[in-house]
Amino acid sequence: MGHSDAEPAAASRPDPALLRQAIVSGDPSRAMPALVGLRELSEQQAIPLLLLGLEQEPFLVRSLACAGLGLKRSEAGWSALLQALQHDADANVRAEAANALANYGVQRSWPPLRAAFACDGQWLVRCSILSALAEQPLMAADQLLELALLALNDGDGSVRVGGAEILGRLLRQDQGDGQLRALLVGLQADADHRVVAAALDGLQG
Repeated sequence: MGHSDAEPAAASRPDPALLRQAIVSGDPSRAMPALVGLRELSEQQAIPLLLLGLEQEPFLVRSLACAGLGLKRSEAGWSALLQALQHDADANVRAEAANALANYGVQRSWPPLRAAFACDGQWLVRCSILSALAEQPLMAADQLLELALLALNDGDGSVRVGGAEILGRLLRQDQGDGQLRALLVGLQADADHRVVAAALDGLQG
């Protein structure tokens, strides 16, 4: 009985050769389900196919390949994600690469992500870096503050909201910090009502 139960499981495992064909097809509607299917494979089988996905033309395929390389981590994946973060022409792909790099841990991902935040002006990439790093439990308070201050100087309100949210979180951890409180009070004059709301929320939290 146990033998027959095992057979369907083996039969349902995706065929790497078929997945490869779909990934390089140039058709996102075929390539994307194939990339999702790589979750079922071992890292040894999946990583080369994810790297192949990162070389494809449709940005949706490259984005999904980045996400996969954040789950199935390797040195080759780290290098490819770093390349995507720094050089991919599409902000969606760079944002997904940033998310994936954060999965490699704060100690390793902080320097390239901080550098990318400083030089990549796309709000989507910056918001992605903010949320990815803010969720990391090992982020030090001084690193979070540095990131928040960078965000508050951004011309895009969505990025400034992210900065205000980090300030509020830091203030909850240290209610006696006058600098944080002063920064949040100052943000109540921001032109974007979402930033004002985030600042008020931070002060009340």
